Amino acid sequence: MLQVLGLDARTELVFRLVLEEPGLRLHEIITRLGQDEQQVRAALDRLAELCLLDCHDDTDSEQADPAFHAVDPAVGLPYFLSHREAELVKEQRQLEVAREIVSTLAVGNTQEKGHKKGRRFDVIRRLEGPEAVRERLVELTELARVECLSVLPAATRAPDILATGRRLGRQALERGVRVRSIYQDSFRNEPTALRHVDMLGELGAQSRTLPVLPIAMAVVDSEVAVVPLDPDDGRAGALELRSEGAVAVARSLFESLWASATPVGPEPPRDTNGLTPQEDELLALQAKGHTDATAARLLGISLRTVRRMNAALAARMNARSRFQAGAEAARRGWI
Repeated sequence: MLQVLGLDARTELVFRLVLEEPGLRLHEIITRLGQDEQQVRAALDRLAELCLLDCHDDTDSEQADPAFHAVDPAVGLPYFLSHREAELVKEQRQLEVAREIVSTLAVGNTQEKGHKKGRRFDVIRRLEGPEAVRERLVELTELARVECLSVLPAATRAPDILATGRRLGRQALERGVRVRSIYQDSFRNEPTALRHVDMLGELGAQSRTLPVLPIAMAVVDSEVAVVPLDPDDGRAGALELRSEGAVAVARSLFESLWASATPVGPEPPRDTNGLTPQEDELLALQAKGHTDATAARLLGISLRTVRRMNAALAARMNARSRFQAGAEAARRGWI
């Protein structure tokens, strides 16, 4: 079992024996294990090299073999464990790099074969930077024939992005394309975003909201999906996926989110406890240990808004501290 730490089976066997029977001498170890003296000496040398073995002569005879004592495993082994963990992390990174290289080679080979046959097999296309992503989304939306699905976290609600989306959405709807979008609940606090949704809604677009969205995403005609390279950094670019399996997964995720989302209305709905979906999600995030700052990022709202919501919830529960508010929320079944 300790081979993963760099000990071979024989060395581990010697270590375990000396650990169980401290004070054994060389000839006793050889007898106990039935091993060759040279092999046992090599194992003892290895343990001494790793500082896992202590030996000393506790007799007055200069000819006596030294007695061997194993170092306490709680002291000696954690270092090798952490060292091995670091090596494994490095190996994992190397494997990830190798996997990317293999994937790139495989896609390039597939595309080359496709060109030879007069067909294209572009399964993955990397879009570098936000401008490239935006331009490609414009192209895909203009080419849409049946359906445009989108998941739009807070970061995608810049005025220029909304303006472009409104123009493209109107054109798509006029062509008879079905348009469905999922926004974060926090968009309700932004008049510009509300007007955007209302205008598209009047043309036939459908919109729903969720407190937290896992990822920005677009799916067009169930043929292509666009997902970010890094969900936490929109500047990193995106991947355009045309694999049937990948697109099916993206569409399935959208439908799952859509089924649990709330249709856009003049006022956010409240559950039987009088909580909006956003308030309910804030309580759930804090019950899991998220800080106000993390909750704000996940909900797509400002830190000030989170603190204001916390204060309002505490006031409703007559709580004078965060701890009391948490206990009261649990008592009421809010979390």
